[in-house]
Amino acid sequence: MFAILLGMAAIIVAGLLWRILLGAEKAESVRGHLVRAVYDIFLPALVLHVMWQAEVDLNSIRLPLVSALAILLSLLAASLIYAGGKWLPGNVTQKRKAVGALLLASSFGNFTYLGLPVLTQTFGPWAQSVAIYFDLFASTPLLFTVGILVASHFSHATRAAHVGIELVRVPALWAAIAGVLASMSQVPMPIWLDETLGVLGAAVVPLMLLSIGMALRWQSGWAQRVPMLLPMVVIQLVFMPLIVWGACIGVGMPSNLLAPAILEGAMPTMVLGLVICDRFKLDTSLYAEAVTVTTVLSLLTLPLWLALVT
Repeated sequence: MFAILLGMAAIIVAGLLWRILLGAEKAESVRGHLVRAVYDIFLPALVLHVMWQAEVDLNSIRLPLVSALAILLSLLAASLIYAGGKWLPGNVTQKRKAVGALLLASSFGNFTYLGLPVLTQTFGPWAQSVAIYFDLFASTPLLFTVGILVASHFSHATRAAHVGIELVRVPALWAAIAGVLASMSQVPMPIWLDETLGVLGAAVVPLMLLSIGMALRWQSGWAQRVPMLLPMVVIQLVFMPLIVWGACIGVGMPSNLLAPAILEGAMPTMVLGLVICDRFKLDTSLYAEAVTVTTVLSLLTLPLWLALVT
């Protein structure tokens, strides 16, 4: 797996170098267009392709259940640690913005943008459905409901106007639902569609990794923020995969899905959370550092988790 992660890290570094060469402002603009293309076109194509061919069984319920449990318990743990933000630096408003960002960073993993490439390269294309069930049938609905409520609360918003609205605008979610229905109905996939979706889906992994690299950033004064980030790192990279492991045993997860599910739980902080932080005026810089730290550390922790569960 180390060789796989090294190759993926090379693409992430290429994205980081591209960010440096373009400059932060231009890089964010390019990354925005890149992410939008993946979000609207390439990822839905991959999801439809995978889910149409995936078998719909009890695991279709087990995986989202495990994912939801891991996210909610991680959010609870982060809430207990960061509650009130009394030990965080800054004034009351700054503390609230930091707490909101840290709660999101602790709870929502990069299940698709990094999870999908890792599972694909480690276990093969059959494991892609694990990432999709983990994200689109649990993490994404929770992000656009519970996550939005959390962000709204810590941004002093008077009402969470966005709760649930953005959820119905996720193209990959509709692609997943369509794929599952087609699979359950045993509708044969036309050859031309199979080939088209295959070509479009092949672009997802490298573009996702490139966009992760372009999202990484670090700012001066990092030493003062290490104590703020440390609990989040432990929750995201240690506590969450342990929850997933225990939950998998509890729901009777098949042995072949145990390792992919635990690796999904060990993913670093979700990049998409940057959009939520921006929209609700939370501490976006702190969240970006959370993404950077957990992504870099995950290159070390993911092989350790794989060694533990295989």
